[in-house]
Amino acid sequence: MGPLPMPWFVPTVFTASALFIGTNLDDIVLLVVLNASSRNEGHPKAWQIWTGQSVGIAVLVAVSLLAALGLTLVPDRRTWLLGLVPLGLGLYKLGAAVLAHRSGERPSAAMVKSVGGVTALTVANGGDNIAAYATVFRTSTGASLSVTVAVFALGVVAWCAAGSWLVSHRWIAEGIQRWGHWIVPAVFVGIGGSVLYHAAPFF
Repeated sequence: MGPLPMPWFVPTVFTASALFIGTNLDDIVLLVVLNASSRNEGHPKAWQIWTGQSVGIAVLVAVSLLAALGLTLVPDRRTWLLGLVPLGLGLYKLGAAVLAHRSGERPSAAMVKSVGGVTALTVANGGDNIAAYATVFRTSTGASLSVTVAVFALGVVAWCAAGSWLVSHRWIAEGIQRWGHWIVPAVFVGIGGSVLYHAAPFF
């Protein structure tokens, strides 16, 4: 008796996992700072982070599916505009931190305080993923698309859990508690700058 044939969905699972991990590594940083803000400032709440991340990835997947069908909601040459969201928030919070430091106050590190805010940041951070997702979706069957969406859903759960777990490390928690009002906006400026650099036509 020869070896059992590999189930049809196994290659799709590997492809979808690689696609999710490769395009969302920077999302771990976003989730760490959001969870750190939640622990130190009380905003956003843990459930808001999980919900906002889930909705944000769902929006990216939906837009990518439409792009795969030829319905482009966000032209490739315009995805760089999404980078202005985290960049603007980061610069605003850095300015607030400088003013608070000069006046001797302790500034808040919280960047967003709602599901909508987390969703917007997730979409902005993942805007440059749309082209990659659409390319894969365009060559996928209905069955493989279902498997890919399921893998992405599990990926969101794993990413949110990892972001919460990383913040539970004492040295990370202490560092962000002490320097979070500088670290968090700097990370957002970096995320916005990265989106602009990779997607803007003038770079």
